[in-house]
Amino acid sequence: MSPHKSRPEHSRELRGSKRRPSDGDEKRKPFRGDGDRPKKKGFSRDEERKPFAKRGEKRGRKEDRDERALDHRDDEEYAERPPLPPGIGSRDAALDILRLTSRGHPLDQALEMCRSFGRLEGSDRGFARALASTTLRRRGTLDEVIGSYLREPLKPKQSNLQDILRITAAQLCLMGTDAHAAAWAAVELAKLRVETRGYTKLVNAIARRLSETGPEKAEKVPLRTDTPGWLWRRLARSHGAKTAGLIAEAHREEAPLDLSLKDPAAEIAWPEDLNARRMGPRTVRMNSTRVPDLPGFEEGAFWAQDLAATLPAELLGAQAEDKIFDLCAAPGGKTMQLASTGAEVFAVDVSGYRLQRLQENLERTGLKAAVLEENILEWSPPNLADRVLLDAPCSATGTIRRNPDLLWTSRDTQVPDLIRLQARMLDKAIELTKPGGTLVYAVCSLLADEGEEQIEKLLERRDDVERIPVTADEVAGLPVINKHGDVRCLPHRLKDQGGMDGFFASRLRRKA
Repeated sequence: MSPHKSRPEHSRELRGSKRRPSDGDEKRKPFRGDGDRPKKKGFSRDEERKPFAKRGEKRGRKEDRDERALDHRDDEEYAERPPLPPGIGSRDAALDILRLTSRGHPLDQALEMCRSFGRLEGSDRGFARALASTTLRRRGTLDEVIGSYLREPLKPKQSNLQDILRITAAQLCLMGTDAHAAAWAAVELAKLRVETRGYTKLVNAIARRLSETGPEKAEKVPLRTDTPGWLWRRLARSHGAKTAGLIAEAHREEAPLDLSLKDPAAEIAWPEDLNARRMGPRTVRMNSTRVPDLPGFEEGAFWAQDLAATLPAELLGAQAEDKIFDLCAAPGGKTMQLASTGAEVFAVDVSGYRLQRLQENLERTGLKAAVLEENILEWSPPNLADRVLLDAPCSATGTIRRNPDLLWTSRDTQVPDLIRLQARMLDKAIELTKPGGTLVYAVCSLLADEGEEQIEKLLERRDDVERIPVTADEVAGLPVINKHGDVRCLPHRLKDQGGMDGFFASRLRRKA
């Protein structure tokens, strides 16, 4: 990877590693239902069943029970387990993280929930995160290499064994970890779990073969192996086969840490080793690190937000006297952008859990916005807005660099439902906009069905809206404007500077 290698002190297990650990996520407190939770409103069946749209957004009763059950299970497991040998704890945590993502929890949520990961400190914590992330990002390649050493494929019920082999292959084929350390740790991990104790000889044999020929085999695996077939086909349809390949290559790299400044003109004394540099209208990009440890965090001078994700709010052109509806607002990056202009902002989202995080970020930054837990399809505010931002539920394929679990938990069959939901939300957003007012539609998706084609269909079926093309100066000269004047960000753009998330945004005006 990259443009953003952090430089922690080495732990025993990182000896010889080419990849440095990173832990750029802010710690977030799980919302347990008490405190200043926004008032709960009902939501429709369509909204309740939103697929993999806003990451971690849905937290119904079932999800809360799942988390409590997992937490309780971890307590019992670790109460009975003896202390782990040095170098095993971080790898064991990586396995637990993979287990949680396989059950549908987004990677960032899995990191919060995982007790074994929470017990780690320093470089061990960074290594566990890097190991889990690399395994998810390159799972297709790892499975191809591992499969070449097996006489027959592993059975679905052998998922723990498969994950042990995957993280071992990730270390030996991709991360440059010491071969003896990785092989020894793999056997120790197999001994820890009842269902894998009988496979220690197999694990040891595969680990030895991986150390001998694994890296060479991994280099020969075709690029598209790390992209599910359905996604590759949709990317090729949306952008052409060549660009689909460039996107798939970008997905193999971890994203840098981007911060949005509350005051775009602010000057902060960043540590030199972070290589902080300005990009776009308000973004500071740096080597990955823990966000809460940065100067200015406690004072609320910034928040974590990808460069591409800042652009939709910038296009809205918010003014201090405006009333703005930020629809599907959580976790709040765009809300804080809009609130920093002095406008009257209403942050609306169906997820109380994510809105709690939004409220915490508002309090930390000292910014003000009305926070409402509502299903926007049923929401009827007393007055219309001057400007509306709709960051609609989508496939989130634009965030794969930050959420590699999406590669293996998303399904092609979910996309049509999302497209229908987006169209309904677009129509509702127009109804919430004053005649003559501005609407920005945005999705963190790479798929044209959810972006370009969604807007073309809107303009075909409605004659009361028109497109307002975006100009280069509005996006600080970034190469993201398509032929229609909409914003289309792709992960491989600005590759030599760390790339960006995939995003689409179109600015519209409701005719007077």
